[in-house]
Amino acid sequence: MDQITITGLRVFAFHGVYREENEKGQDFIVNARLFMDMDQAARTDEMTDSVHYGEVCELLSSFLQEHTYHLMETAVTEAIKEVLLTYPLLSGMEMELCKPNAPIALPFENVSVTRSFFWHTAYLALGSNLGDRERYLEGAVDRLAADRNFQVKKKSDWIETKPYGGVVQDDFLNGVIAVKTLLSPIQLLNRLHEIEAAADRRREVHWGPRTLDLDILFYDDLVMDTEQLVIPHPDLQNRSFVLNPLCQIAPYLRHPLLQKTVLQLKNDLQKV
Repeated sequence: MDQITITGLRVFAFHGVYREENEKGQDFIVNARLFMDMDQAARTDEMTDSVHYGEVCELLSSFLQEHTYHLMETAVTEAIKEVLLTYPLLSGMEMELCKPNAPIALPFENVSVTRSFFWHTAYLALGSNLGDRERYLEGAVDRLAADRNFQVKKKSDWIETKPYGGVVQDDFLNGVIAVKTLLSPIQLLNRLHEIEAAADRRREVHWGPRTLDLDILFYDDLVMDTEQLVIPHPDLQNRSFVLNPLCQIAPYLRHPLLQKTVLQLKNDLQKV
């Protein structure tokens, strides 16, 4: 993947576990790799189609100086997210934060922490059949949009559907959204469970009534099968209440296992 490399950016900042580090500060060294597709910039030769590495250096320097964290792990994480949120052309970033003057009572050259984050595309199904259904759905979208780990890119219409799974209950309001996320699949699942819990979601009856139901349909082209999470969603090809709204926003998205587009899956289901 194309990348811009920044090496040896020196920043005087106030990160550390000890009070003296927070008060007196010390030098930190930043090494970073910025990942992006450079084809457009290479064709146009215009700065607007690229990322200004000088501005990134200034952002990293000011961010690390203006914030104080006990752990380098936190400083690296938050600095990377700040850059990725500021420069939408970036698909990811790796950053090493070095602490050459760390309070270690032994001879050493350097201590550093390295992390990397990339934007991932996920498609999420939303459903509700209790209370103010639209308010629950819109509230979930708003919570994701307010979370700096997400960018909500597309949203389908809310569609009224009959219950699925044989449990007698009220009709559902369903929809699908496309998001960019910095979270891993398990982190994403946990975040969705937190949003469901905030909406008073109760898991008392399988496929039963719920204020809010959030499911991961796709996560990039990932295929995973664990006890905790299966991606792609194992039953999405049988659910019209998923395929219909998904077809509104991503008709040509291809299922990595079935090797059919969402539109093809929808048409196949209609023939059954």
